Order: sequence, then structure tokens, then C-alpha cells
Amino acid sequence: MTSATTAVDSAMARIIADEDAHVAHNYHPLPVVISRGEGAWVTDVEGRRYLDLLSAYSALNFGHGHPAIVAAAHEQLNRLTLTSRAYHNDALGPFAAALAALCGKDLVLPMNTGAEAVETGIKVARAWGYRVKGIAADRAQVIVAHGNFHGRTTTIVGFSDDPDARADFGPFAPGFVHVPFGDAAAIEAAITPETAAVLIEPIQGEAGVVLPPEGYLRAVREICTRNNVLFIADEIQSGLGRVGETFACDREGVVPDVYLLGKALGGGILPVSAVVADREVLGVIQPGEHGSTFGGNPLAAAVGLRVVEMLQTGEFQTRAKALGEHLEARLDALVGHGVTAVRVAGLWAGVDIDPAFGTGREIAERLIGRGVLVKDTHGQTIRIAPPLVVRATELDWAVEQLKLVLAP
Repeated sequence: MTSATTAVDSAMARIIADEDAHVAHNYHPLPVVISRGEGAWVTDVEGRRYLDLLSAYSALNFGHGHPAIVAAAHEQLNRLTLTSRAYHNDALGPFAAALAALCGKDLVLPMNTGAEAVETGIKVARAWGYRVKGIAADRAQVIVAHGNFHGRTTTIVGFSDDPDARADFGPFAPGFVHVPFGDAAAIEAAITPETAAVLIEPIQGEAGVVLPPEGYLRAVREICTRNNVLFIADEIQSGLGRVGETFACDREGVVPDVYLLGKALGGGILPVSAVVADREVLGVIQPGEHGSTFGGNPLAAAVGLRVVEMLQTGEFQTRAKALGEHLEARLDALVGHGVTAVRVAGLWAGVDIDPAFGTGREIAERLIGRGVLVKDTHGQTIRIAPPLVVRATELDWAVEQLKLVLAP
């Protein structure tokens, strides 16, 4: 090892050690320290470049520092960043109108993080259940799926079945009924007169990009309509171009009653989330019943509007679909060669690693040494979700690096 290499490793180690000493250990980051990003690539503190195949869990669908999004942020930064919703601002209305149109809905309730959007969706569903459907007070139920991941608040982890998410954080809020993911008949069997909503991810991301069987979303839509139950689609990871459509629900031509959006809505610049629904649903919330100091702030609205404008062209959806097919063909070739299964939706893939070749974490760490960043989940799975601006040749190179780290 040369003295220059030793200095590089020592500098990296010092930065990681400083973070470990002063940041709560609620994450176990991979051993890389990123300092710059552009497009689909990031650079660490020592100048080494990596292809980003995580995109901050789909928050960076448009890549690092997309010029159009950065320009919108800069322009708004120079004018106005925050008013709170105590006053009107001139950026929120255009953003809400554009997002509502993109979703084919009437109203937008702006928030910040994805978990806030989910919490808001639950409140809306309960209020609708009591005020519109006529469910008795404090009796409303929401049906959720096993294997779900909707966020980290105490309400949300209370209806998770992941022990790491739940352990030592109770007691939890009642009112949630669990059914197997992908089983529409189980949803129908679980519905009672007290059911207000069905809350599902159209594709389960944190679980490892788990796709439901064909026709599942159509069946859920029909069941909810027939039983006067809201269909709430958590599209926080799957939405906004990731799967080759604007929303994952579009893959089956389905429109939910409520969209929960976040991550990519902030353009990789700041947290922006939203609940989007028609007036007869979202209109149940009245002044004083729900709010957020930063929700709908002018900076977030300006960035969100630019994101919506970029999605309106369909360019990113088309690109994700074509590149996803390209990626799937190359990943499929690894099945039986260190990979046991591959699941792909647009430019989003779950790759199950053969335990004989290592854990998902071990494979992710080996890929760092070859200039590729992925993230493991649930032991043996790695997730691949590159920015939608990635090139086919870059995907080919990344798969080749995966092949090399899986070589016997």
C-alpha cells in the first residue's frame, strides 16, 4: 500500500469516524463518503467516481443536480422560500394545479416527507369514513398488506410486520387489518362496514421490488368501488416515472382514490410530498384539522412544479420503460450465476443473491470497489434504481461489475 493510498483511506476513515461519533446510529451506511453528484454519477471525497444505482431510494429519479430543477430552485431561492400556510404564496397554486392535473384529480394537500403523506392519507381516510361513509366514531379500519413499508412514524411502524421497524416502539395505534400482498380475495374477505380504506404499495419497494400478480390492482380497484372503500396507492417510491409509467397503477390502467407522493417530487433537492385526491375525498379536511409549517412552501412548490412539467412530456416514462427492458435482459442472464431471481418494473429491479456468493450487504460492499453503488435489503436482495437519465452503456457496465463480483 502506497503512502498516498494510506492517506486517502485515513481521510475517509476520519470522516466516517466523526459521523459515527456524533450522528445517531439509525442507519448503517455503506463505507463510501460522497461529496459531489452529477447526473447518474457521484464522486467521493477523494475523487473516486461511482455510478449511483440507488437514486436515494428514487428521490433522485432525474439525477443529481438536474439543470432544469436546479434552475427552478435558484430562481425561487432569490425571491421567497417560506411563508407558512398562514398566508398565500404565488408558487403553491400553480404547483397544485399542475400536480392535480398530472394525477387526474381535483385537490392537493402538500406535505414534506413520504411518511407525512402516509400519515395524512390515513387521517383523510378516517375523516372520510366518519363524515361521508358514516362509520361509527373511532371504529374506522384501514386494510394494509404484509411486507409493507410506508415510513417510520409510530403509527406506520405499528402496522408493519418487520420486527426491526416495530420492536420496542409500541404501544401502537389500532385500526389496521393485515392481509397478504398480492391477494385481492384476502382484501375482499377482510372488508367490513367499518373499513374506510385499503392502503397498499402497487409495488413493494423496501421489500425487494416485489411485484403483485397481473390483475391485482384492477381487482383491488373493483373491490374498493363495489364496497364503498377508498383505494389509497402509496406511490412514494414507485411513482413519478420510475416504472416506465407516470404511476405504477398505470401499469394496469387503474386510478386509485388517493395518491400518496413524495421522494422524486422534490427533484433530489428538498423533501416534497403530497396527498392527491378528488374533492369529495380530500375536501373532508377543514381548516385547523391538519397542517405543516413547511408543507407547500414556495421553494418546494417551485421545485415540484418543475418536476411535474418534466413528467408532462412523457420523456422520462418512455426512457425508464426502454432502459428497464434493457436492464432486465442483462440481469436475467445472471440467474443461476450468483443470482437466484430478478424482478423488474421499469428502471427498478430487485436482485436476489445466491447465499453461496454472499449476502446482499457483502455484494454491495464489493461493488463499491468496482465503482457501483447499490443497496441491500432483507438480507439477500440488492435494489437497483438508477436515475432515469442513466445511459444503456452505463447499465451494461454496471451489470458487468456485478457479474465480476459474483464470479466464483
